[in-house]
Amino acid sequence: MPFTYNTPAQQAEMLQAIGAGSIDELFQSIPAEMQLGRPLNIPPALGELELTSHMQELARQNTDITQSACFLGAGSYDHFVPAVIDTLASRGEFYTSYTPYQPEVSQGNLQVMFEYQTLICQLTGMDVSNASLYDGGSATVEAMLMACSITRRHTKVIVLESVHPEYRQIIETYFKTIGTQVVTISDPSQLPEELDEATAAVLVQSPNFFGNVEDLSTLAEQVHDAGALLVCSVDPISLGILKRPGDAGVDIVVAEGQSLGTPLLYGGPYLGIMACREKFVRRLPGRIAGQTVDQHGNRCWVLTLQTREQHIRREKATSNICTNQGLFALRAAIYLSVMGPSGMRDVANLCLQKAHYAQQQLTSLDRFEAVTDQPFFKEFVVRDKHGDVSGLLEKAEDFNILAGVPLGKWYPQYEDCLLIAVTEKRTRDEIDQLVEVLGS
Repeated sequence: MPFTYNTPAQQAEMLQAIGAGSIDELFQSIPAEMQLGRPLNIPPALGELELTSHMQELARQNTDITQSACFLGAGSYDHFVPAVIDTLASRGEFYTSYTPYQPEVSQGNLQVMFEYQTLICQLTGMDVSNASLYDGGSATVEAMLMACSITRRHTKVIVLESVHPEYRQIIETYFKTIGTQVVTISDPSQLPEELDEATAAVLVQSPNFFGNVEDLSTLAEQVHDAGALLVCSVDPISLGILKRPGDAGVDIVVAEGQSLGTPLLYGGPYLGIMACREKFVRRLPGRIAGQTVDQHGNRCWVLTLQTREQHIRREKATSNICTNQGLFALRAAIYLSVMGPSGMRDVANLCLQKAHYAQQQLTSLDRFEAVTDQPFFKEFVVRDKHGDVSGLLEKAEDFNILAGVPLGKWYPQYEDCLLIAVTEKRTRDEIDQLVEVLGS
């Protein structure tokens, strides 16, 4: 980490430049009752040697995922990342540009956005995609806000309880401020009785938070009969073998794109995917890159339909999104290009087969049972009949196994349950060791 100094003389120079006589004067607009009025409760300063040692000790507490068999899921997955992705995405032309605004956006970056959008449309079966959003959670809430704008219904939205609980928290936070009611239902069978003329949109996740595949075609028919829109959050890898949401009647598709060529990265930054029907394109937030020709007839690319300046004018903005995760969209575009349809199908099939093998082996033990008989993709839930999920996880860590995600944090009814994800990276030996350790 470089040393960044800030001397008293520099502080005085900065204060003079902005017209303030002191730090206190700089913050005088903050009411006194809202100021802390005392020093921060932090340890005394350390010398450089001591500080370096302290930071190294903190870093050693991080788990090196490459040294563990990772069965964690719940939105972030340990998929294989081909070496070509790091090689291309780390080129200076891409790596330093990050998220340039319209006046200085280069043809190279615009083409990347356009290719990414094209690939996302092919993957999801939708007509148009934007050039990415912040992450899966922000994409989900933007889709629900977009649905309200399209239907001109701002009274009520419906969310299935099987949607990622953190996505649901984000939606609750956003909609609480605008007065829209968020109705959560525990089962799709409850949907017909909740749908009415005030409903703007229904949010479903498939495969859902528990890994189960939902019947999107039936849900789409019910939602459309009520004049509402169906928003679906998907696992991009699952689309290698599952029916595309666009072909099932979904109106807006969102996803967390981390599994498309981005490592776990301790939880982020990640990639928000969003695509929709063409008739909704003018309500689509974020950037959209288009293809055209220049004055010489050469193929070129531009930002189209909307500009960054639109988002500065809040009354004209489709959302508060005015940027995109360009670097991670690039990684996703490279991943999809390298894998191709057959590669995506192979990865998805490996996840499917290995997850089912793991579930069968675990539930063959007396200690575990399946929670549901619904079809699942690469994640599944098992119940520990001994009710000691935390003990199981601690025990597995002693064998360098990250065994899964406890569900009690979000679902009290699943306090004794474990969510286990199996990607194409997990070997049969690792799965067998997981079963042996958890079952012994």
